Amino acid sequence: MPGEIVDDRYEILDERFRTGRCANGDVRLERLHSDCRWAEGPLYLPAWRQLIWSDIPNDRLLRWDETTGAIGVFRSPAGHVNGNTLDREGRLVSCEQGNRRVTRTEHDGRVTVLADRFEGKRLNSPNDAVVRSDGSVWFTDPDFGITSDYEGHRAESELGGCDVYRIDPVTAEVRRVADGFGGPNGIVFSPDERQLYVADSRARHIRVFDVREDGTLSDGKVFAERADGGFDNIRFDDDGRLWAAALHDGVHCYDPDGTLIGRLLVPEPVSNIAFGGPKNNRLFITATTSLYSLVMSVTGLPRVR
Repeated sequence: MPGEIVDDRYEILDERFRTGRCANGDVRLERLHSDCRWAEGPLYLPAWRQLIWSDIPNDRLLRWDETTGAIGVFRSPAGHVNGNTLDREGRLVSCEQGNRRVTRTEHDGRVTVLADRFEGKRLNSPNDAVVRSDGSVWFTDPDFGITSDYEGHRAESELGGCDVYRIDPVTAEVRRVADGFGGPNGIVFSPDERQLYVADSRARHIRVFDVREDGTLSDGKVFAERADGGFDNIRFDDDGRLWAAALHDGVHCYDPDGTLIGRLLVPEPVSNIAFGGPKNNRLFITATTSLYSLVMSVTGLPRVR
């Protein structure tokens, strides 16, 4: 059922959204750029006070400067990059749908391939990645980039499934850690890294797994689901609430118990979100053609733990 609309931007579905200060930020959604075909993968670079994000069909990474507002091209061609993250040394880790690989950009600009195959077979089209505190890289591998030439290059899957993988920080071994997905998409660790959350766009739910000491996962269970659309990227704030890019329905906010407590209303279908800014309380939202931001009264999970 609809909730209370506050200042045309926040929809309160549960009082915890109000008492948790989730609806006390900016009332004006700021559009920073609007010249993309399908905007994705926002990532704030605190050392440079810049945000980079992907424009997948146009095969480029764009850059927005927080101090000047200037927009520029960070990399083109970019391998039809989708998701981006930082590793423990501040290096850019990217999921290149078109090149069907996960890469790391070194501090001198060189690009290192972290993973492009599993058991000798090419990956489908890596979508999103997260780096754990032990340096391991975990990523989702749906087939979105090989189903057509729009966001990559049309091809047949060599793996026959859409799964989640882990790259060992010492051996560089690529290991499948979870399968049985329709379209694994956003991926994030809980604040204590004891659980892994994975959004499955085609199944229209978010699954959560317990992470064992050896880096394997328990059988997952459904944390949240939707009847009318899928999920894309997911992020945590520092109070343990999960924020989800809900395709065609703004940004959803979930209490740690899985209750949907509120929404941020966005005028375009949302693809991805990221916290950033000097205080890590500015939410960046990619939505179809545009990049938006909203300065909030909640703060994203600390960048380095």
